[in-house]
Amino acid sequence: MDLRPITDSYAVAPQLDPADMVTLAASGVTTVICNRPDGENPPSHQAASMQAAAEAAGLAFVFNPVVGGQLTMDNVEEQRDAIDAAEGPVVAYCASGNRSTIVWALGMSGDLPTDEIISRGETWGYQLEWLRPQIEALAERAD
Repeated sequence: MDLRPITDSYAVAPQLDPADMVTLAASGVTTVICNRPDGENPPSHQAASMQAAAEAAGLAFVFNPVVGGQLTMDNVEEQRDAIDAAEGPVVAYCASGNRSTIVWALGMSGDLPTDEIISRGETWGYQLEWLRPQIEALAERAD
């Protein structure tokens, strides 16, 4: 398991394994968000299997699939709502952690400075500079 802490309470990861849920729960994580559509995974790693493993470990599980190239504001809002509702640290995953970082970045618009949002992603190799106009436009709408 390769966790990449974007903030103190939000980390992203490449594809998790059902067995990782026990480890996540033991480390204090309370919520897991799956940003990977089922069509990208074998049945053993699709949302239903991952949710069953997460809930068996005492974790909340949110399925918010982000289809590559088809990110929607519903995805951004659902991610933000799941983060806000979490009672502790959150781990979100997809194929590489990139989509989980992008939906976080857009959801944080207006709450964190744009430069900080971009920097936090880039610390882990997620290039977010291309999102600057969208982050700033969403921040203006939030004001």
